[in-house]
Amino acid sequence: MAESFNSSRTRQTRLAAPSFAAALIVCVLASGCAASRPAPQQVWPRYSLSAQRTIRLNLPGGRPFDASGLWRFPSGQFLTVNNRHAGVYRVEFLADGQNANLARVEDCFNATQLSALGTRAGEELDCEGLAADERGRIYLCEESRRWILRCAPGANRAERLPIDWSPVQKFFSAADPNASFEGIAIGGDTLFVANERNSPLIIAVDLNTLKVRNHFTVYPTSPSWLGTHYSDLVWFKDRLWVLLRHERVVLEVDPRRPTVLAEYDFRALEDELGYQKHFPTGIMEGLWVDRDGIWLLTDNNGLGLQTAPADRRPTLVQCGWPMAQPKESK
Repeated sequence: MAESFNSSRTRQTRLAAPSFAAALIVCVLASGCAASRPAPQQVWPRYSLSAQRTIRLNLPGGRPFDASGLWRFPSGQFLTVNNRHAGVYRVEFLADGQNANLARVEDCFNATQLSALGTRAGEELDCEGLAADERGRIYLCEESRRWILRCAPGANRAERLPIDWSPVQKFFSAADPNASFEGIAIGGDTLFVANERNSPLIIAVDLNTLKVRNHFTVYPTSPSWLGTHYSDLVWFKDRLWVLLRHERVVLEVDPRRPTVLAEYDFRALEDELGYQKHFPTGIMEGLWVDRDGIWLLTDNNGLGLQTAPADRRPTLVQCGWPMAQPKESK
């Protein structure tokens, strides 16, 4: 009886802990981040995204895969990253058009290359954002260390860019290493880096000098009580496209002013996917934008579908460009 009682108490404690943590997060964020952000100064078009196609990504070796970041080469080849383990993965579409395999890119950001950067054997990197430049070199951002990594496929070498972050150092959280670099994009000779959550910020870095050029913030129409969470960035048609995980929108931004030009809402689309959640947060962490439309990729944190809890595969969603009237602006 005693063992049974103690086991029951242990299970109850484990179940109660997430609820307490969730309540604490809600109280802190609701009283802080969301309340302090400014209201939009102008009105812009707002659209609702709908899924044209959903592709389930088969887990490599059946292992957990928290997808974060998305890139598509002109050939149509998609790449993504797993924030549980450093490395880049190809998305290999299957003939049915509804499923794809994730396959490791072995000649870029492998264990040998990363150890040359000073990482220890078995040490995990929290790689989030993914981009590539006009020469085909692949970039990753590592969150907890605030590293920008670069690799040229076939060159068998990775490097860490010695960027001088001093102009924006004050925005980096000293208490939460998991509230930092979450997305990157490259437009010409400029690297854009998204610093998430505690001090949301988009940083523009000159890739020639590795110096910070400037930094700015942009906000959607409606705030989230969870605070602003920049989750991925894409450069397309001289615009910076910004994925906001908690607000569940994509912003089209002119970074030169900087100004929001349009807003694309995907809340209903995400709800229809039907993933389980520990907390009432958004789950999109990968973004791609091209002439075919807007692509979104889930980071479902190892959780399955509500209708099939054992199915933990991420989902890649293709959304066409909205052709109907824009969602009513506020």
